[in-house]
Amino acid sequence: MKLSATLVTLNEEPNIARAIESLRCADEILVVDSGSTDRTREIAARLGARVIEEPWQGYAAQKNFAAHAATHDWILSLDADEAVNEELEGELLALKLSDPPCKAYSMPRLAQYCGRWIKHSGWYPDRKIRLYHRAFGEWKGSYVHESVVSQQPAGELSGHLLHFTCASLAEHVRTVDKYTTLAARELVERRAPIPLRRLTLDPAWTIFRTYLLRRGFLDGPQGIAIAWMAGFYTFLKYAKAREMRNADPAPR
Repeated sequence: MKLSATLVTLNEEPNIARAIESLRCADEILVVDSGSTDRTREIAARLGARVIEEPWQGYAAQKNFAAHAATHDWILSLDADEAVNEELEGELLALKLSDPPCKAYSMPRLAQYCGRWIKHSGWYPDRKIRLYHRAFGEWKGSYVHESVVSQQPAGELSGHLLHFTCASLAEHVRTVDKYTTLAARELVERRAPIPLRRLTLDPAWTIFRTYLLRRGFLDGPQGIAIAWMAGFYTFLKYAKAREMRNADPAPR
């Protein structure tokens, strides 16, 4: 079993080295960059990755492009702000020496947020299929929340994919602003109904669910921030969608 690790990047200078250095188990590391203006490509190439440039197509399409451009059929897909921990590395090395019984594998993702590893708040275990045979799986998703869809049932690995998320509240606000714009566009494109209750009731419910039902209170001060930002995300997504729809004179 030969393994290609793929990453899609845009201005990931602070993260790219950590991601690549965690991929010792890969036979190839492929970085598909969509026009970085920092040192992302330089750092990746210096660390032994094969770097190619491709204009941005969207998250799912860009990751599928990377999988098709890879040398080997087995794909380990990471985001630049992620890394493989030692336990997961060991599992991947063991799979490489065997005949894998499945064509795709999921792994739990553990997020670090504002200096704390988050074990609750609906953020964990956050299983993701990131290891797959490209003949049996591909990325799906138009705007946000893209994921690998496997033609066959996926196996489960135990080691963690480490996700280094926002280091500060300011960074979280910028991230929310970016992704709510994409989520709003998806709502408008799907012509999804957006009643006023989406803006008034859904944010409050999201905060309650995240902090209490999903035990965000066990994540300390970071749990409070996550809950409130989740409510803010919900409000902003629907508010932006209504704004976009009102700005479009075409009938809905």
